Amino acid sequence: MSIALLLSLLALLSSCTQRQQQGVVLKFWAMGREGEVVTALIPEFERAHPGVRVEVQQLPWTAAHEKLLTAFAGEVMPDIFQLGNTWIPEFEVLNALAPLDSYVAASAVVKQDDYFPGIWDTNVVDGKLWGLPWYVDTRVLFYRQDLLTRAGFATPPQTWADWIKAMRAIKRLVGPDNYAILLPSDEFEPLLALALQQNEALLRDGDRYGNFRSAGFQRALQLYADMYAQKLAPLNRITNVYHEFGMGYVSFYISGPWNMGEFKRRLPAEQQDEWMTAILPGPAGPAASVAGGSSLVLAASSRHKKEAWQLIEYLSRTDTMARFHELTGDLPPRRSNWAMPRLANDVYARAFAQQFERVRPTPKVPEWEQIATEMRLVAERVTHGELTVAQAAALLDAKADHILEKRRWMLARKERR
Repeated sequence: MSIALLLSLLALLSSCTQRQQQGVVLKFWAMGREGEVVTALIPEFERAHPGVRVEVQQLPWTAAHEKLLTAFAGEVMPDIFQLGNTWIPEFEVLNALAPLDSYVAASAVVKQDDYFPGIWDTNVVDGKLWGLPWYVDTRVLFYRQDLLTRAGFATPPQTWADWIKAMRAIKRLVGPDNYAILLPSDEFEPLLALALQQNEALLRDGDRYGNFRSAGFQRALQLYADMYAQKLAPLNRITNVYHEFGMGYVSFYISGPWNMGEFKRRLPAEQQDEWMTAILPGPAGPAASVAGGSSLVLAASSRHKKEAWQLIEYLSRTDTMARFHELTGDLPPRRSNWAMPRLANDVYARAFAQQFERVRPTPKVPEWEQIATEMRLVAERVTHGELTVAQAAALLDAKADHILEKRRWMLARKERR
């Protein structure tokens, strides 16, 4: 054997040994606080999967979207990554995601019927599953139950009519310088939740056009506008929600699960029995709210799909999700987690459990966030008396139709093939 051949064989053996020692390296991108905390869960996965190592990269939410698009364009996507569930349609259109239906069908861990249906549905586009819910949020009513009781209501309102009655009664109780509900102008979710309670969809004709002139959306926008017109909601901005809520400046606030912890921390001990959460009132009873949260997705370009799915599956286990909830406060998407004492015994969390059974996804188009921004801006003009509800609905349809122009062109081109 020549020296050159011997050296080549030794180099090859050395390379193989290095690969065996290194094994599979999974790249996992996660956002914000979750990206920091999830590292505490990885060692257990690595112990159970010898030869697999996970590299977690934490991305700030403000840069995550651009970072992911840049990685896709540069063909350097991670194996698995976190996506806000409203981003899933965009990355599905780009063919950046691998469908998960076959993995779920073969899994002994992931069971669809254990997930809140509306949350699961946010991950389904064109009949295929593209992500698994990791944590969830929605919007419910935070309210001052002591002021509601003093205003003559023993229980939180369940219908729009009772809600308006309760707010008027509170307004009479607290006086002209205080209000009944806080509806921050920079938050579109309260109006969106009211709109999702309607029978009509927000987009029509296969999500090609806006449907804001529908009777349902105009009904929701009218209720929203009435809260301002009747001086039930303040037009001015509030810098410290918790202080004003505690002082009785406002008594209702539509918000998400992160505020359970904030209210517990920021309101004084003597006021902890004065606030509570409730499911959102609807036109005829408890109704829908926004299906929010983040999901775990598998990159279509991953060379380690089997191992990446094993990590998603591990993070989706009920016991892992329970630890994740303890570390972050994020709410789990699986019903079985809500039967555990930590959540089952939390009186403030119960409204969220009820609301998650009724959540609805937003339209599954990549352009939705642009449309939602326009909805917020147009609604603000209504509250200032610059537009009527009918004018606002027509303007929103025009803006949505313009934003969806490329979508219509792409769909038409696809249909001609």
